[in-house]
Amino acid sequence: MLRAPDCMTDVVNTVTRSKIMSSIRGRNTQPELIVRSYLHSRGLRFRIHQRDLPGRPDIVLRRLRAAIFVHGCFWHQHANCRFAVMPRSNRAFWKAKLKGNQLRDVRTSKLLRRAGWRVFKIWECSLETKSLSRLYRRIVATSRTVASRRKMIC
Repeated sequence: MLRAPDCMTDVVNTVTRSKIMSSIRGRNTQPELIVRSYLHSRGLRFRIHQRDLPGRPDIVLRRLRAAIFVHGCFWHQHANCRFAVMPRSNRAFWKAKLKGNQLRDVRTSKLLRRAGWRVFKIWECSLETKSLSRLYRRIVATSRTVASRRKMIC
C-alpha cells in the first residue's frame, strides 16, 4: 500500500494558490451533491445546512433525527488518506487551521448527540456506491431501533 507523503509541493505561485483556495465553497460541494442525490434516490427526504443545529450539518433528516456531515479529506484531515496532505508553505498556519477543523468536528458531534441526534460522517474519498449504500443502511437500521424505543416509551 502506498503511503501519502507528509507534505505536498505546490505547483502554482502563491497568488494563484490564494485565488484557488478562496474560491473553494463550503456548501453544495460535489461530494455533498453526490451523497444528497444518492439518499434522495433511495426515498429519503431531508433538509440541508440547518442553521438551528450545531455545526450546520450538510444533510439533516429531522424525522429520523440524523445529521450527516460530508467531510473533505484535506479540510478535515482524514487519517491515512492520500488527499489529507499538509501543504509545505505556511505550515504553522495550516496545522492550526486543520487541527481547529478537527476539534470543531468533535465538539459539534458531541453537541448534536447530547441533543438526541445521530451523527453520521462520510468522507470525500469514499463516495463509491458501496460506501453510500452502507451509510443508507446505517441510517435506516438505526432509525428503526429509535422508532421502536419511542413506541415502548409511549
